[in-house]
Amino acid sequence: MKWWFGTQLWKRVLGALVLGVIFGAVLAQIMGGTDAAAWLESYVKPVGDLFIRLIRMLIVPLILTTLVSGVVALGDPKKLGSIGLKTIALYFTTTIFANVIGILYGIAFRPGAGVDLGNAEAVPVSTEAPSLTERLLAIVPENPVASLADGDVLAIIFFAILLGVGILLAGREGKLMGDFFGSAADVILKVTHLVMEIAPFGVFALVAHTVAQQGLEALAAIAILIAAVYLGLITHAVVVYGGIIRFVLNLPVMNFVRGMIDAIAVAYSTASSSATLPVTIANASENLGVKRSIAGSVLPLGATINMDGTALYLGILALFTAQAFGYDLTFMNYVMIAFTAAIVSIGAAGIPSASIFLLAIVLETFGVTPEQTAIIVGFILPVDRIMDMARTALNVTGDATVATVVAKWEGELDEELYRHPADVPYKPEPAPPEVANADRD
Repeated sequence: MKWWFGTQLWKRVLGALVLGVIFGAVLAQIMGGTDAAAWLESYVKPVGDLFIRLIRMLIVPLILTTLVSGVVALGDPKKLGSIGLKTIALYFTTTIFANVIGILYGIAFRPGAGVDLGNAEAVPVSTEAPSLTERLLAIVPENPVASLADGDVLAIIFFAILLGVGILLAGREGKLMGDFFGSAADVILKVTHLVMEIAPFGVFALVAHTVAQQGLEALAAIAILIAAVYLGLITHAVVVYGGIIRFVLNLPVMNFVRGMIDAIAVAYSTASSSATLPVTIANASENLGVKRSIAGSVLPLGATINMDGTALYLGILALFTAQAFGYDLTFMNYVMIAFTAAIVSIGAAGIPSASIFLLAIVLETFGVTPEQTAIIVGFILPVDRIMDMARTALNVTGDATVATVVAKWEGELDEELYRHPADVPYKPEPAPPEVANADRD
């Protein structure tokens, strides 16, 4: 097994992903899609489910420990404001670009033109969503322990930031707790490494089952839509994220890709930004040189509010719907689609539904009826997983891009590690030094 562990993890994960696609497609051809999916569901997919459970097991302790230790490592609570403003501004800016790209690709490809919706089974959807006030109040946990148990990410982030600030303000008396969270963060990252050794098997199982379950026939029915979504996502990743890394930060793009390939592959196979978060933090810290003070705060927030893939997808689906039902859109309709898609995508994590159900809110902007929305959702839903996987991979890439930018701007990026990852072995950051005012009497 020396050759196995001697091969870089990202190569093993990528190889498993390719083999999973081939295995699932071949098995579906031999056994038939339904039988192949059922067999994989019983004998192969449980390996993928185990991998997802292990990753999700780490989410809450990782967010809490890295974020608290990151705030302590900053040494000055005032820096939180600077980091927060830059992070939110960057996430919002990239989301706007995603909206524009989605609409442009919807116009160029016209994926809804001539589509036969006659066999689509309508799926009722609701446009009800929590108000802005309700979303903001939900960030403040009534019971932090309950929020930790429920995995309420935004509430955990809020509590962890306050706890970190409290440790800083406590000075010498808070040093012991600051050291504890710093040490705990290192331990959780080590556990993440152990779990990631299962990643190739988990990725293989999940991708094989997805390919067999979806079937090539179902994919062919909306091949143009899938192609438009994938090309739009790739364009956003290359032009927007690649452009930021290369021209704004003046850093090599391929180093970024190699550093994040594990997280991108896991995101693609699991279709969950939150489930990928432990891998994202580990990759950003150890491969890109993003210090804990940034990785621990920017990445958990991004996994919750950064949904560029969803924003782009909703823009394309809106035009798909307009073309399928013959709506003539004006320039103002396009503006409203872009604006609404940006808003609902940012709030996606707070709505207990898959992102496709947010489509109803976007379609309301140009008068699509609830019955037509239900038909579109029913038409898309059977193959949404294939596109959801790519959307999630883009979201994770965006999280890491913003974290790298903020780290660079805040002087918290180890550029030597970023530029020469093979020559600079990763060493966990030491426990935070004496916190502010440690010398006071």
